[in-house]
Amino acid sequence: MPLIGVLALQGDFEAHEKAFQEAGAQTIQVRAAADLARIDALVIPGGESTTMLKLLEIESLMAPLREFGLRKPVFGTCAGAILLAKDVVNPPQDSLGLVDITVERNAYGRQVHSQVANLQLDHEQPPIEAVFIRAPIIRRAGPDVVVRARWKDSPVLVQQGRHLVATFHPELGASRRVQSLFLDMVRSCNNQ
Repeated sequence: MPLIGVLALQGDFEAHEKAFQEAGAQTIQVRAAADLARIDALVIPGGESTTMLKLLEIESLMAPLREFGLRKPVFGTCAGAILLAKDVVNPPQDSLGLVDITVERNAYGRQVHSQVANLQLDHEQPPIEAVFIRAPIIRRAGPDVVVRARWKDSPVLVQQGRHLVATFHPELGASRRVQSLFLDMVRSCNNQ
């Protein structure tokens, strides 16, 4: 059973823990670089990306997270997607640069413009509920990025190699199919 670390500096990391436990994983909260040595994969939750960057700098976690992502799977949702992106606009900001995408921050509008949508992940299953809260938009996806789901013609769930990015909050919906997808990716990486 994979051990999934959930970055627990800011955001609703407890909802991610619960969702991954429901999907069959063990979880721990990650607050320090030493925690990274124990885990098979990492989840970077939503929250506020500039606040998360400040906390990562205070905790000296930027370089360790980048190094971790060069070896092991990382899943970023909403603000986590922003932190994983190669390029960030509106306004530009630092990131880990692990996934070849350009994201525009808060592109769907303010908090009052948050919404729930149904996304089709594959043709065999019913749609899943996707919660968008001040979500970023993926404006560009590199040639090695696989689009797993779209909403309003924009990619909202993408994969590049061992990494997965969602601009929505799959931990807030009832389905655990996105978590199961990531766990399958983690198991595949562990078997290589």
